[in-house]
Amino acid sequence: MTLDEIAAALARPAPPRPAGSSDFDLNPDVILPGGRVLRDAAVLIGLSEGPSGLRVLLTKRSSRLRHHPGQIAFPGGKLETGETPESAALREAHEEVGLPEGAARILARLPCHETVTGFTVTPVLAHVAPFDPVPEPGEVAEIFDVPLAHVLDPDRYVVEKRRWRGEWRRYYAVPYGPYYIWGATARILRGLAERMGEDRG
Repeated sequence: MTLDEIAAALARPAPPRPAGSSDFDLNPDVILPGGRVLRDAAVLIGLSEGPSGLRVLLTKRSSRLRHHPGQIAFPGGKLETGETPESAALREAHEEVGLPEGAARILARLPCHETVTGFTVTPVLAHVAPFDPVPEPGEVAEIFDVPLAHVLDPDRYVVEKRRWRGEWRRYYAVPYGPYYIWGATARILRGLAERMGEDRG
């Protein structure tokens, strides 16, 4: 898809569906505690131009991190006081991958995603101009990108499972080469794929 096609698809009303997504989508037997308090976070889905089409910016988290070490993720993190999801996503992308100010053009705020770790994550879709990525050494082990066409293809997704806190948890994965993209990152990308697929009919 081109940027114009993506913008046109997002501008049209989506078919009725439950708002947002969750790490629990594939685990309907999980009983969520009442009154739980979720923390707000945002991630940047950065789209850049490549020789063969649009590509999606991703990172591999440092293996030294306490939470989600070595996992594939979007640049992003918790909202600070007074921030919008857009400003938080851009700040985090600047801190984690060196995205310069003014290098991203916001395209859309996508439906929120609830994680098993207690966050409500707002994905912010943006077109990113060419820049030289610089990984934040304390958080990011690698910066890379994958073809947008790959993650917009529903047939690329598989459902797998692993044990988490003593229970089996099912989740989406969309592997690409040496990169195992799974969990919340894969679910957010699948949500984008579903939206684009609805537009294609």
